Amino acid sequence: MARGLCKNLAAGKWKQAMTKPVIGVIGNTYSIENRFAAQIVGEQNLKAIADVTDALPLMFAGHPKITDLPTLLATVDGVLLTGARANVHPSYFNTEPDVRHEPYDRERDAVALPLIDACVETGVPVFGICRGFQEMNVAAGGSLHPEIRDLPGRMNHRMPRLENGEIHPDPAVVFADRHEVRLVPDGVFARLLGKQTIRVNSLHGQGILELGERIVAEGVAEDGTIEAIRFKDADGFALGVQWHAEYDPQVNPINRALFRAFGEAVWARKDAR
Repeated sequence: MARGLCKNLAAGKWKQAMTKPVIGVIGNTYSIENRFAAQIVGEQNLKAIADVTDALPLMFAGHPKITDLPTLLATVDGVLLTGARANVHPSYFNTEPDVRHEPYDRERDAVALPLIDACVETGVPVFGICRGFQEMNVAAGGSLHPEIRDLPGRMNHRMPRLENGEIHPDPAVVFADRHEVRLVPDGVFARLLGKQTIRVNSLHGQGILELGERIVAEGVAEDGTIEAIRFKDADGFALGVQWHAEYDPQVNPINRALFRAFGEAVWARKDAR
C-alpha cells in the first residue's frame, strides 16, 4: 500500500486526491518527564474533525516562536481552539496572577489571542471549545473568573471526582451531560441546533466574568454561567462553547450539529479560495 502511494505521489496523482480543507488545531505546551518540551493536542479533537467535518486536522504549535500567523492563515481553511488544562493568563484582563490558579500557558495565549482577531477580521472560520471559548472572550476585551464555582449561586463546573479527590476513572461519567443550557430564542445556536434548551457536559474551573464588547452570549447555564457565544462582527463562523463538544460529536446530536456547521463553513472557505 505504501509503495503504491509513493508511485501515485511521484506521478502527480496526489493533486487530484488532495481535495479536503485543512483545519488548524492549536497545540498546548507540555513537558514530558519534566524535561522535554512538547506540544500536544487531544486526539478527540482530531477525530471530531476527521469524522464529522470530513476535513484534515493539522496541529500547529501554540508557541509564537514556532508558529507564524500569516503563514498559518494562508494554509488553513479553519481553526479549532481546543480545551486545555492551563488557564488564560489574567494579565490579559488586568488581573493579578495567583499560584492557586496555575498552570498558565502564556505561549498559547500569545498565539491564540491575535489569531482569533485575525480569523474574525479575515473571515477564517474559528470554533472555540472550553479554553478556546474563554480565549475568544478575552480577545474581544472580556474578562474571566478563575473559579466560577466560587461565585454566589454557581454550581461546581469542574469534572467529577471520587471521594479521595482523584478524577473519576470512567470517561462516560466525566463527560456525561451535567446541566442545561438555555439558548437565546432565534439566535444562531438556537437556529443551528433546532432547540432552545440543551444539555451539556461540564469540565472547567475558569469561566466568563464580563463579556467582551464584541461578544454576544447565546447560551446560559441554569446557574447563570455563560456557555455559548458568538462574535457579533464576524463575517464568517466565529462561535465558542464552554463545554467539550469534541468528546462525542460522532453520536451526540448537539455536538454533531456544531461540528457539521463548522465543517460547512470550512468547506465554503476552501471553495471560495
